[in-house]
Amino acid sequence: MKSNYSRLLSGALLALCLAAGGAYAALPAVDSQNQPLPTLAPMIEQATPAVVNISTRGRVAVQNPLLSDPFFRRFFGLPNMPLERETQSLGSGVIIDAERGYVLTNAHVIANATEISVTLRDRRTLKAKVIGADPETDVAVIQIPAGNLKALPAGDSSRLRVGDFVVAIGNPFGLGQTVTSGVVSALGRSGLGIEGYEDFIQTDASINPGNSGGALVNLRGELVGINTAILSPAGGNVGIGFAIPINMAQSISRQLIEFGKVKRGRLGLQVQDLTPDLAQAFNIAPGAALQGALVTQVLKGSPADKAGIKPGDIVNAVNGQPVRDAGSLRNVIGLLRAGEKVRLDILRDGKTRGVEVLVKEAEQESRVGEQHADPRLAGVVFGAVEEGSPLYGKIEGIPVMDVDPNSRAAQAGLRPGDLLVSINHKPVRTPDDLVNVTQKDKGPLLFNVRRDGAALFIVIR
Repeated sequence: MKSNYSRLLSGALLALCLAAGGAYAALPAVDSQNQPLPTLAPMIEQATPAVVNISTRGRVAVQNPLLSDPFFRRFFGLPNMPLERETQSLGSGVIIDAERGYVLTNAHVIANATEISVTLRDRRTLKAKVIGADPETDVAVIQIPAGNLKALPAGDSSRLRVGDFVVAIGNPFGLGQTVTSGVVSALGRSGLGIEGYEDFIQTDASINPGNSGGALVNLRGELVGINTAILSPAGGNVGIGFAIPINMAQSISRQLIEFGKVKRGRLGLQVQDLTPDLAQAFNIAPGAALQGALVTQVLKGSPADKAGIKPGDIVNAVNGQPVRDAGSLRNVIGLLRAGEKVRLDILRDGKTRGVEVLVKEAEQESRVGEQHADPRLAGVVFGAVEEGSPLYGKIEGIPVMDVDPNSRAAQAGLRPGDLLVSINHKPVRTPDDLVNVTQKDKGPLLFNVRRDGAALFIVIR
């Protein structure tokens, strides 16, 4: 005879499955007493055809510290021939548009890929092309030939609650399609250093290597997240997995499909979290929730400056959506499109007011050497520290994004990852500063750069 505990457990699970929707109420399996057993099989049978396996081939350069040193190469007369090795990776993806063949996955799954193959549940294998990828959110969209495909309907990740049951579907360890279940164990996880923009769903549904890009679905069979990472000292599942909320992934995917990239907005703000001491200093009532982002700096001439936002203001909401902390504000602004108008609710001197701000596009990297035909800088790609970067507002300089190994700059010792601080003793903070200095000074360029915490000078002739 069953114990009362067993009966209660079976009843609770049955109620859970029935609550998922009338379509799943007909459960064929029964126990020894002819009572229906709880099962997620009907929902999973509907969802799994939209989850695909992704395999890639690519090539990456093999980095050798000696061969990357221009002085070493010149001394021994070594040619500039980077060594490469072939790479392979396995991951997962979710069909989000059956008519056009769009598949949502992680950017790291297809990184450096020269060939992408997608295997469907019915064992068809199709070649895919990249529509766009955004490493900052780890979201990518690829496309396969349309025909007899099934898409997974999207849910609303903003309605998830801690304790909601979820199912992870993917291709762990290359074993083939696998399903695991669990609950949402936390929401709004950030500050993990996994991606540039973080607002993760945390779940204890097993997510292992190869699950990346797979689906996190609710009990209605709706896509609520894209599995992306695990927290584990040994690389295996320990019950802490992270998924990108589908609302964020959809916002990114729409821009990738339309533009092939993400046109991120910027306001020109620097913010920090509120602490009890800061709340007291800014006259927030004792016992009030510490929610919002404290403005610490407003860049001159930025959209925020033009809208009248000042240091010391506390941003409580964006377009009516509450702002939890500095990280959540950064995520919201990073997902806005350039050209949009947004309403910020700010707290100043104990009074709440609304401010309308026109979002501008964040500065993108600039190929200065090519644009201005300056042979001294040919082959060098300079960038700008975007508002979403953790370094935004903390450094003054221009990042070196890429250096052609055959360029003058590479021979002089400039490397990708260097931070250019000044040219000929003149500070440079933006690509425009760099252009102005190089157009005026036609002789050798004295670069002052920061590298791995150290400073050095480089002369480019």
